[in-house]
Amino acid sequence: MIKLPNAYKTTSLFLLILISYFQFSCEKGAKPNLIDDQALLEAEADHTNWLSHGRTYKEQRHSPLNEINASTVDDLGLAWSYEFDDKRGLEATPIVVDGVLYTTSSWSMLHAFDAATGKKIWTYNPQVPRAHARYACCDVVNRGPAYYKGKIYSGTLDGRLIAVDAFSGDLVWEVQTTPKDQAYTITGAPRVVGGKILIGNGGAEYGVRGYIAAYNAEDGSQVWKTYTVPGNPELPFESKALEKAAETWSGEYWKLGGGGTCWDAIVYDPELEMVYIGTGNGSPWYRRLRSPEGGDNLYLSSIIALRASDGELMWHYQTTPGDNWDYTATQPLMLAELEIDGAMRKVIMQAPKNGFFYVIDRTTGQFISGKAFGHVTWAEGLDEQGRPIESKEARELNDPTFVRPAPNGAHNWHPMAFNPTTNLVYFPVYDGAFLHIVDSTEVNNPRDWNTGRDIRYRGAKLAEWGTLPISGKLVAWDPVAQQEVWKVEHNLPVSGGVLSAGELLFQGRADGKFRSYRADNGKVVWEYDAKTGIGAPAITYKVNGTQYVAVMAGWGGPEVLWNTEFGRGKVGQGRLLVFALGHDEALVYEEEKLAHVRPDFEVRANEEELIEGEVLYIRHCARCHGVGARSSGLTPDLRFSSTAVHQEIDHIVLGGAREVLGMPSFKDDLNLVQLKHIQAYILNQSKMAVALHQ
Repeated sequence: MIKLPNAYKTTSLFLLILISYFQFSCEKGAKPNLIDDQALLEAEADHTNWLSHGRTYKEQRHSPLNEINASTVDDLGLAWSYEFDDKRGLEATPIVVDGVLYTTSSWSMLHAFDAATGKKIWTYNPQVPRAHARYACCDVVNRGPAYYKGKIYSGTLDGRLIAVDAFSGDLVWEVQTTPKDQAYTITGAPRVVGGKILIGNGGAEYGVRGYIAAYNAEDGSQVWKTYTVPGNPELPFESKALEKAAETWSGEYWKLGGGGTCWDAIVYDPELEMVYIGTGNGSPWYRRLRSPEGGDNLYLSSIIALRASDGELMWHYQTTPGDNWDYTATQPLMLAELEIDGAMRKVIMQAPKNGFFYVIDRTTGQFISGKAFGHVTWAEGLDEQGRPIESKEARELNDPTFVRPAPNGAHNWHPMAFNPTTNLVYFPVYDGAFLHIVDSTEVNNPRDWNTGRDIRYRGAKLAEWGTLPISGKLVAWDPVAQQEVWKVEHNLPVSGGVLSAGELLFQGRADGKFRSYRADNGKVVWEYDAKTGIGAPAITYKVNGTQYVAVMAGWGGPEVLWNTEFGRGKVGQGRLLVFALGHDEALVYEEEKLAHVRPDFEVRANEEELIEGEVLYIRHCARCHGVGARSSGLTPDLRFSSTAVHQEIDHIVLGGAREVLGMPSFKDDLNLVQLKHIQAYILNQSKMAVALHQ
């Protein structure tokens, strides 16, 4: 027997431990890839992975992978799928790092899969308090994680930023980024910027003050925080930029929060060391309620450029001065280099809610060009400085007034893509009007929507609203010529985000169709029936020489209500679907059938009480359970609740008996008499629905 020196024994033990760690990591399905700043800077050259939210820092969502192309796409089929426990909140863009796919689902849950086989590696549940769903204006959605140096980062609905070990799924750290138990939510994806994790938040409908913050990626300590609207002018302003912004506000705006939340768009230019943020609408919606003497109300509905190191504002461009219609500028931002008037320009592009496509110099914030891409009635166009030429009627809103686009926008959060070969931007467009009716009474309830819209209005125009045409389309837009090159129209109010891959585009639709189009002319070359509406964008990646296309299939947010309200959307079980050439896995699917049976239960109410019940329902229930008590399919259809549910309704609504399922208690918002009026309204809707289906 050979006796080894102690030094050799120590070295051997170390190697054994190291090998064991690598074996453990491989068993977990991950490789020890600590994607760092350099890897993110060079993401364009990494054709295998999908390293960040928009693939690269420019967020163009284009991949050069072309194994799947117009000639081979006929052979594209389902390689694997994963069915989530919930239908709700599937809006994420997955991240893929060396064969492992990371994604988020409803209630801010994190998941890791073998990207080639679909084998689940781990799931992390941040245990979001279900009662916090009451502050989610747009469902319990989450738009995806970020990856950096072996950790996965994600925001949670209740305002936390979490860091999870990418290999084990164990929590490394978490930090509360919003005032705890207040009406803030996080639904957007974080971004990695030079060792910092940036995250925003939502809640403008509930009267909060918007901000964006950066946290140390290693330990979660806050590096900087930048507010987007001024606070109480009797207190010191946090920056010179906010002191200047306060000059554009009037009245006691700070008591209503102000709004300007940064709930989605964040993009980074490492060369200029600037971070670009899209800011949200005012709180409340209507300027005369929050700022009676007018003003632009900076920095609402703006693109703001911040110094990445400390969050100082460098420039701003306001897409909708004095926002009056919920026209956020939080829609996706995209960086590009375009030849304009014979010179190459570093630009930032956006198609926000207000219906105009913008090309802005991202170095200076100078307006280059803008053009309406949708049906716009609130403004006639843009002047030479890029300021909208407003409709007087739309600004004043003295009477109930139809305005286009609607508050959900001509384009919303659904990501757009840019193909550097065609030099076109691709994004979904929505066409719909909204009836604005200003309520001049005080708006300041932190537990309720504070839009300022009068929901008691019952005039003829309200009935007309339900008969107005509503539609959507996929558009290919030339950002230099500022014109539509081609379009694919469909009878759907809203459809999903777009992926550009080689010569093809991929987009999911509200009717459950997952389609591929030629990028040059919009010709449909492939289609798959996902059995459920798709709002999320697809991604593409390569594992062991095989190209895959992945998409989160399932709805979340107001678009579900819009699509199903008009009978054009499809809601089914939420899934992660992954496709590759030469595969044809079956999708197990069971059609849900709703029994149109009216409960054997009565609540007596006169006409006035039914109207009161309807108003209370709209205020407290409609955003989850649907307009007219007609469910989108994500939550129970209250029209066909059982007799037992009606017998226990006070325990459910006021007592919080189903809070663990995401049904919050309304004991501080409703009394028993008001609840009975809501119940009477629901039962009346049930009666009409059953009669319709007989």
